[in-house]
Amino acid sequence: MTEAYIVDAVRTPTGRRGGGLSGQHPADLLGDTFRALLERTGADPGRVDDVIVGCVAQMGVQAWNVGRNAWLSAGLPEHVPAVTIDRQCGSSQQAVHFAAQAIKAGDQDLVVAGGVEVMSKVPLNSSGDPALGFGYPFDGEGWAKQYGDQEIHQFRGGDLIAERWGLDREDMFRLALDSHARAARAQDEGRFASQFVEVAGVTADEGVRRDGDIDKMRGLKPIRPDGIHNAALASQIADGASAVLVASERAVEEHGLTPLARVHTASVVGSDPVLILTGPIPATRKALERSGLGIDDIDLFECNEAFAGVVLAWAKGLGIDLDRVNVNGGAMALGHPLGASGARLMTTLVHEMVRTEARYGLQTMCEGGGLANATILERV
Repeated sequence: MTEAYIVDAVRTPTGRRGGGLSGQHPADLLGDTFRALLERTGADPGRVDDVIVGCVAQMGVQAWNVGRNAWLSAGLPEHVPAVTIDRQCGSSQQAVHFAAQAIKAGDQDLVVAGGVEVMSKVPLNSSGDPALGFGYPFDGEGWAKQYGDQEIHQFRGGDLIAERWGLDREDMFRLALDSHARAARAQDEGRFASQFVEVAGVTADEGVRRDGDIDKMRGLKPIRPDGIHNAALASQIADGASAVLVASERAVEEHGLTPLARVHTASVVGSDPVLILTGPIPATRKALERSGLGIDDIDLFECNEAFAGVVLAWAKGLGIDLDRVNVNGGAMALGHPLGASGARLMTTLVHEMVRTEARYGLQTMCEGGGLANATILERV
């Protein structure tokens, strides 16, 4: 079985809702990211076997296989196929998994994986035609038999997790404050420069706050009445795109590529769809078990900050030191452009591994429907 190497990974800065990227068509935003990735690596776009793209809200301007539309909008070869997938927030992380699996199986040699979401144009929980509803089967008979008539959404899930794991709300506010502080430091030290694709004049992640005030955070209204999480403790709605070039050993040699890391282990799990957001715990355990590695072997972790409670419960459940987690900030500061976030986390992780000469990195994220992916990378 051949290895699957990450040759390079790039991303746009994340734009705030209504911010600098909000006027971009998703196909153009992702297309610019594809071009930048191929130009940086020097790979021949005509030799790419497949393009796999994650996008959650596949409607409106993100409908009709936005991955294919992005590839063609970028002026890239028509004979290269593309597909758009939806594993909710982990869509582009799953895209990398599918790419690595195809390469390890020997079916393909060069695959572009990535994701896009312009939430300013297609908001969270968009339903397209209102007559069709949101699309989740909460009013279906089968669902009702399994889970009854209860409130199901990520905001309740985040609060239930905080209650079940006995999380201290003050710890949650400190985590949020630290996320912004770490992201600001990363910006000041130029840590993101190696991974950025400049689009529409946006040169930095727009959601980072340098004037964080924990008292102001405490004063924000809860997202749910009498709930635990408020806007300061949740990921920011954002716009963005990301892309990763995955190659086989043969492609690395034939194209003269220099890989950054290899995809060591990949896992995906299902978990409680009512809690929704607990999947990173079993996904991380599964990845570690399959890899033969332990928590102490991992130098850097990326756990998506969908909510502060998600990261704290995951770290508490697995005994992970937060000093190794999201060292350059997370989605509470950098934003969470749903379909792009999985490859965004991978981009941030692999470049930080190179910068610090870390050997192993692990990323994981919770996903709608009670799902989660985890990926272990090894620097080469």
